Amino acid sequence: MNGSSVDPVTTALHGLLAGLSLIIAIGSQNVFVLRQGIRRDHVLAVVAVCIASDAVLILAGAGAGGLGALVRAVPEVVVAARWAGVVFLFGYAVLAARRALRGGESLEADEAGRGSGRGPVVATALALTWLNPHVYLDTVLLLGSIAATHGAQAWLFAVGAVAGSMIWFSALGFGARGLGRVLSSARSWRVLDGAVALTMLIVAGLLAVG
Repeated sequence: MNGSSVDPVTTALHGLLAGLSLIIAIGSQNVFVLRQGIRRDHVLAVVAVCIASDAVLILAGAGAGGLGALVRAVPEVVVAARWAGVVFLFGYAVLAARRALRGGESLEADEAGRGSGRGPVVATALALTWLNPHVYLDTVLLLGSIAATHGAQAWLFAVGAVAGSMIWFSALGFGARGLGRVLSSARSWRVLDGAVALTMLIVAGLLAVG
């Protein structure tokens, strides 16, 4: 595809749709953003971390070198991220399962100021993003390869993909507050944490088997 012959708006829209198609699928990162949004716990910080991380990865993939070249030249980077991700996800699943079994959490408790500290929340968001090998394969390599087909307009494709990330994580994080009434009881939170634990274990298992 000759990027110079395509309308710039079309290129950006292509990037937007391609970016959304890769991040909308339910995964460990999305589950974490959703949970933090429902808890109203440092939502802005979590959303900002996810968007900024995606922007760095997308722009690195769309560029001529940088992270995309590193991943191509040193595939061990993905392998290392894979096993680090398995360990981290398994640990997070254990914590979520423990919360589900013990119970005691509710939206009212969070509103009373018993939320998590910002540091651990931001660290978790970073880990769920950067320790996920799929983020390098999909965001860096796949989106980077598609961006390259747009020639000189590759940067417009990347901008569209970043916009897709901004739309999705903002909607997921801040839109989750609408579920507050549904999850206002401790029992509802036990069900949610059970689902979070199961999701994390499944993703960790899939990573472990490659």
